[in-house]
Formats: sequence, C-alpha cells, structure tokens
Amino acid sequence: MLTLTPTAVEKVKSILAARGEEGGLSTAVVGGGCSGFQYQMTLDRQANPDDKIIEQDGLKVFVDTRSLLYLNGARVDYVDGLTGSGFKFENPNAKGSCGCGESFNA
Repeated sequence: MLTLTPTAVEKVKSILAARGEEGGLSTAVVGGGCSGFQYQMTLDRQANPDDKIIEQDGLKVFVDTRSLLYLNGARVDYVDGLTGSGFKFENPNAKGSCGCGESFNA
C-alpha cells in the first residue's frame, strides 16, 4: 500500500484548506519522462470508480488500480530545502530513475 509521511499529509491538507476545497489526493503512475514512467499527483473532489481509497490521518488518497501495481510499498514525503521543495517518492518497485529523479522504470 502507498503511505504518506505526516509531513506530506499535513502539506496536502494545508493546500486543500488554502483552496477551500474538500476531497483528496489522487496519485497515479503515467507513461512518460525519460525513464518510462512518472508520478502524477492532483487534488480531486472524489475518487474515480476504479480507485482504491486510502485514508491516512484524515486525508483521503485515491490511487487507480493499475497504478497500485507500481506504488505498492511506496512512501511519499514532502521535503523543503535549499534546492527546492516538493513531494518525493521512495518507491521499492522502481528499478532505476533518470538523472533528475522525475521519472523511473520498473
């Protein structure tokens, strides 16, 4: 199952609150990037019919069933540092990634 760190959960919740929106975080793996696959994260009001809904600390995370194959056991963190800030995936299913870390192969 996909998990988010407490820092990532709080960041998503703060983004939803700032936008005055309800819903959750959709996370998917899509084709693209220089290594073949890349992560996609969007805010959605509700899950799609084929999504698995994961609740973590009051946050709903929607993952489509196809992406679950690539995200099983993955961990998402939110980092804020001198070189930038953003969500970072630690994915045990990734066999390799590109130099920038934005895409992976499995």
